[in-house]
Amino acid sequence: MPPPIVFHPAYEAVLPPGHRFPMRKYGRLAEVLTAKGLVPNGFVRPEPAGPDLLALAHERAYVEAALGLRLPPAVEREIGLPVDAGVVARACASAGGTLAAARLALAGGLAGSAAGGSHHARRESGAGFCVFNDVAVAARALQADGSIARALVVDLDVHQGDGTADCLGRSPDLFTLSVHGEKNYPICKIPGDRDIGLPDGIDDAGYLSVLTGCLPDLLDRLAPDLVFYNAGVDSHRDDRLGRLSLSDEGLARRDGYVVREVRRRRIPLVAVIGGGYTTDIDALAGRHALVFEAMAAAS
Repeated sequence: MPPPIVFHPAYEAVLPPGHRFPMRKYGRLAEVLTAKGLVPNGFVRPEPAGPDLLALAHERAYVEAALGLRLPPAVEREIGLPVDAGVVARACASAGGTLAAARLALAGGLAGSAAGGSHHARRESGAGFCVFNDVAVAARALQADGSIARALVVDLDVHQGDGTADCLGRSPDLFTLSVHGEKNYPICKIPGDRDIGLPDGIDDAGYLSVLTGCLPDLLDRLAPDLVFYNAGVDSHRDDRLGRLSLSDEGLARRDGYVVREVRRRRIPLVAVIGGGYTTDIDALAGRHALVFEAMAAAS
């Protein structure tokens, strides 16, 4: 039986025509996952995160301004999305979805959300298409209620997880690993616990060599209660914002490797989809589906 997948209709907000963020990928991913037989019992629908939950990872003033649609224009420009009711509802659903998926992973070993990975949202501000940091919210919520003591964030989105580093930096038991393009966004990176910057154009073999050289040691040394896996696919060679050269096969091997290494140690893993900006929505949704296929193969 494939592991549970969390999805909420609010994951796909409405953007102005021609906006460069590929919002349609969320609905298309849900269709692809269904067609592949990965949700035989249907999607799990989460409860969107409310202000108290969001304030575990973000400053209360920022949370209230975002929920009240009162963000300053400069912050909205940094986010890069129109922060309207639909986009805020999406961000709340995404944070609630990652938390719901994390609880399912703790119960059954594997689970995922068909959104999430908003890793540029910092404690006091959003940025880079990210309003609220869903992984940071979920990690802090689970630690606060005693569900976990220690977590590892494995962030393989092509962009460094600066917001997650900022939100979790005061918590030594919430450890961040970011493997990203060194010359890519953000230009000014907030250091995480372990940051590995990759050169432009690195291919499947080079990428997997780096990953296999760092992940097993971290898992053994930290022995986390839960792994959050940001399986961003913007490291693909066809991605508009990626600058790396991974293939579909390379992404599949990457996802399979992460899932197997985590589960062979009997550590629960929750996956979120992270970034991906190819204009071909069908191809993009297919790449985002790879991590769910990897989890199904490991179930």
